[in-house]
Amino acid sequence: MSAIDLNPNCRAQSMLSHCKTTAAKLVSTAKEAARVTLPRASPITFAALHGVNESRRTVVTMNTVGIDRGELEAIFERKRSLRSKIRKQLKNMDPLQRAHEDSAIQNIVLESAWFKASKSLCAYISSAALREVDTSRIVSEVLSDYAKEGKKLYIPRVEDNNSNMKMLKISTVDVLTASSMNILEPSLEDSNGNHHEDVMQASDPVDLVILPGLAFDKSGSRLGRNGGYYDSFLKKYQELIEERKWKQPLLVALSYSIQIMEEGSIPVTPCDVPVDALVSPAGFTPIGSAALKKMQLMNLVSS
Repeated sequence: MSAIDLNPNCRAQSMLSHCKTTAAKLVSTAKEAARVTLPRASPITFAALHGVNESRRTVVTMNTVGIDRGELEAIFERKRSLRSKIRKQLKNMDPLQRAHEDSAIQNIVLESAWFKASKSLCAYISSAALREVDTSRIVSEVLSDYAKEGKKLYIPRVEDNNSNMKMLKISTVDVLTASSMNILEPSLEDSNGNHHEDVMQASDPVDLVILPGLAFDKSGSRLGRNGGYYDSFLKKYQELIEERKWKQPLLVALSYSIQIMEEGSIPVTPCDVPVDALVSPAGFTPIGSAALKKMQLMNLVSS
């Protein structure tokens, strides 16, 4: 279901508002900016940057705040090239090695204090076609805990081609249906016709978000599938958390060994949300003080 990052219609109108806000805050790092507004005299679309048929994409303008166009194009080109490289590596990954790493990663998550302590979380439904780290046992465990302890689970649902995505609460996998992209996601209503709770309207915050991705580096940068869905959702949810003065959730990405890169390997923009920690077959790796602080707030480590 990280599949939500799959859709190529990635830089849509819905991303514009939160990117403008972010750009204002991060103008000092403007050289890495993307998804912001070019001068009116030289409009550009994300589609044009990637050389694709613009009629198939939603146009989004960018405010470069003085950023050199060539530099902006270079950022997107580096991301495109890196995605191509990682997809090939995942495609060529030995099935037995994949199964071994899937098992190891899920064991680490299921046995971790931060997972066991979570009361409410967001997680993705893995897609074998996208060669994502398997989450079937994780989802099963949470739903089992839901029945016993009321642990809440929110699952992604793509709303449109404009990077809009909801996280809907489910209590059973029976409500999952295949999308147009053949990805399992929650239906809008349960069998009784009741709408599934949207995490953005929930009365309590989630304390954990389990994320997919194509690649991650050791500084916490995440390379998605070019859809912008997770970044858009996380930006909005973090703003909601700040407004309500709740604790920020721990952002944990699941990664095969070949998806982890050296620090600084993944080009980023102000709209890209970093993760707090990585789980790979090698174990749990917190990223700097941010993850440790969140874990302290969750009473998982000592101060």
